[in-house]
Amino acid sequence: MSELTPHLALPLLAAAQAQKHVTHNEALLLLDAAAQLAVLDRTRTAPPSAPTPGDRHIVAAGAGGDWAGHVGEIALYDSGWRFLVPRAGWRAYLAAERRTLLHDGTNWVDMLAGTPSGGTATLRAVEEELVLAGAFVASSIVIPNRAICLSVASRTVAAVTGATAYEVGIAGETSKFGGSLGVALGATNIGVIGPQAFYADTPLRITALGGAFTGGRVRLVLSYFAFGI
Repeated sequence: MSELTPHLALPLLAAAQAQKHVTHNEALLLLDAAAQLAVLDRTRTAPPSAPTPGDRHIVAAGAGGDWAGHVGEIALYDSGWRFLVPRAGWRAYLAAERRTLLHDGTNWVDMLAGTPSGGTATLRAVEEELVLAGAFVASSIVIPNRAICLSVASRTVAAVTGATAYEVGIAGETSKFGGSLGVALGATNIGVIGPQAFYADTPLRITALGGAFTGGRVRLVLSYFAFGI
């Protein structure tokens, strides 16, 4: 019999083993880390300086130090760092990005559906907070080429000055996701559209009404379907 379980590599007790509690506790620790898997982030290439016992991270490409050689694995902090090697079908909640990842046997991916050859369909949501100035402000987030846009939501997170209202849209369709939106702190809108395909990367735009922007901040949340071959 193997000394480890086949899926989670949990250590097994041996017949007549001394100090059985050590092996048992090791298995419980690993099971605790893998069940209901949630990690803090996936961008670190080195361990945090002051980890908390129980912290878990997906090790990023280029990792060194104590994490060298463990790219894509789950780094678990106990009294030191130990690592869980993911297998196809593992899912992990990624707290920093508020999304769920699936391991396809090679990489962590965020997809709703996939094909054996690597085709993917993914629902994504991205956000950006824009500082307002001038007649309009363009976002750095874009509706991607070959994506299907569903909505752009907005929230005024710092009261807008200069303008009496604003629109959220794209160049040429400045109110596509909402017009005459409120400038007061906390004003919100969910700009739902009929699903629309875009065939070029298309930045979002916030356009001033009733005067140019002299201040304020608005957060945008773009939701769309993306596809891979």
